[in-house]
Amino acid sequence: MVDDLEFLYSGGLNQKPLKKEGLGRKIKNFLKKFLPDEKKLKYLPKLLSKKERLVVMGLSSVIIFSILAIPIGYYFSITEARPDFGGSFTEGLIGEPRFINPLLLQTDTDRDLSQLIYSGLLKNDGKGNFIPDLAENFTVSEDGLTYRFNLRKNVQWHTGKIFSADDVIFTVKTAQNQECSSPQRITWQGVETVKINDWAIEFKLKNPYAQFVNNLTLGIMPSHLWQEIKPANFVLSELNLKPVGTGPYKFFKLRKDGNGRITSYELVANESYYLGKPYIESIKFKFYSTEEDLIQSFNLSGIDSLNGISSTNVKELRFPGKVRLQRLKIPRYFAVFLNQNQSDALSDKNVRLALAHSVNKDRIIESISGGGFKVDSPILPEIFADFDGNIKRYDYNPEFAKQILDNSQWQDKDGDGIREKGDKKLEIQFVAPQRKELTTIGERLKNDWQSIGIKIEMTSIPVVELQQDYIQPRTYQMLLFGEVLNVEPDPFSFWHSSQKKDPGLNLALYDNQGADKLLEEARQSLNKRVRVNRYNDFQNLVIEDLPSIFLYSPLYLYPQTKKIKGFEDELLGLPSERFINVNKWHIKTQRVRK
Repeated sequence: MVDDLEFLYSGGLNQKPLKKEGLGRKIKNFLKKFLPDEKKLKYLPKLLSKKERLVVMGLSSVIIFSILAIPIGYYFSITEARPDFGGSFTEGLIGEPRFINPLLLQTDTDRDLSQLIYSGLLKNDGKGNFIPDLAENFTVSEDGLTYRFNLRKNVQWHTGKIFSADDVIFTVKTAQNQECSSPQRITWQGVETVKINDWAIEFKLKNPYAQFVNNLTLGIMPSHLWQEIKPANFVLSELNLKPVGTGPYKFFKLRKDGNGRITSYELVANESYYLGKPYIESIKFKFYSTEEDLIQSFNLSGIDSLNGISSTNVKELRFPGKVRLQRLKIPRYFAVFLNQNQSDALSDKNVRLALAHSVNKDRIIESISGGGFKVDSPILPEIFADFDGNIKRYDYNPEFAKQILDNSQWQDKDGDGIREKGDKKLEIQFVAPQRKELTTIGERLKNDWQSIGIKIEMTSIPVVELQQDYIQPRTYQMLLFGEVLNVEPDPFSFWHSSQKKDPGLNLALYDNQGADKLLEEARQSLNKRVRVNRYNDFQNLVIEDLPSIFLYSPLYLYPQTKKIKGFEDELLGLPSERFINVNKWHIKTQRVRK
């Protein structure tokens, strides 16, 4: 029988059979017949022009990549990227931790770490809504006096002990204990806690308080570790630096330098976290004294992310491509608070009007490279859309400001550039925190006011000294400072007349019975529409009385390493709430079938 290869390549039945030879030689002879020999191949590049060679190479590459793309494309069409476990990052914070304890929190650093380690009954979802956390669900009675919480049953403390209603009761009662000296005490006064069973609890209020939900983000503490410690000795406990919570991350280790200062702090993922083990394996924090030190460490690749940064320092980041600059809304504003008790000139509304009309807010916003918006109200309708944004505004008009002062007999008769009325010079003392951004804004305000004939004596003061020597005793005349509203806004502590003295936060010492009544009614109404109407009336009263000059609300700038994915927050109550969904962040990914 004729060999198949011999038959095929000899022209079929009409050709004489080829001479018998080996299979290898047969193939070689066949290739010689259809392909150029080796010598011809050697000279092929010389036979083609440079342009032709490039075309051949390009076409060859296209063919190769097309062939490879088929299986790769198919693979990607039937799979999708999903978060995977692993990875770590290092974040820089200003100031070392002291009390990582929900009842003793004092600094942003303490709050940041506490947010990761502890959980509350509720939490902000990153969009401005409260959702269950340690609670499965909750209900509010029709009269607004009883809040009932059903608790999760699958929650473990980092020690392995089971979380229960006893821990909630212990935490609240300790907050109410005067010996503990907790800043949380005032928000829990008059609240009765009732244990229904191990997984259910009730809070009973004496009066309806619509913003009570703000209290329920308080981190719950483990009673099995703290109950043997006297509340007066809480500040001495090692648990303040080596805390135990139920949150997504747990304490691993800390390092100190030769002077006992904490230089770094490491947390690891809580494998038993009730919402599922976090994807990122560990988070390390490094601590710095100033923002300048923080930025320098980032520029030297000492850290991946930075806890907030002032807009004036954004441009100092040497490798901005390493981070994604998250711009987040926080319900806060900066204003100049006018203490009429300390200045006769400020008690004259015409002077306050002139001050307001001579402030160039647009220039302030332009100087905030990280972004922000002008503020004209204590309610922030720019953030909380329910409130009326159609309000009275004191537009920048320095000529009108001068006219107001002229008409009210504040005139510069001796030509020294300072207005006077009778024997009184129009001089006002102005204090601002010693922070780069606020000092710059303070200087601009000073220049604006001096341009209309008001002498301003401005002093920049370190924050601690400002708090102790000026804010607590209320000894300033004008104060540049910021206030933070809650996610569920409650301006009571900032504007009610009962809050004029420390520890109240009524920095303008505002006293208006009508405003007091509106604030009280808004607090006690569970009807959201009623609350909004009361707050709208309240903001109009404040704007008309002009106890403060509202300036701007800056965005919170969070430079976060680009290797982290899954950050989706938009509105935070506090900077520490950037970690509220940290269990969903991830660095590594894996492809799985759809």
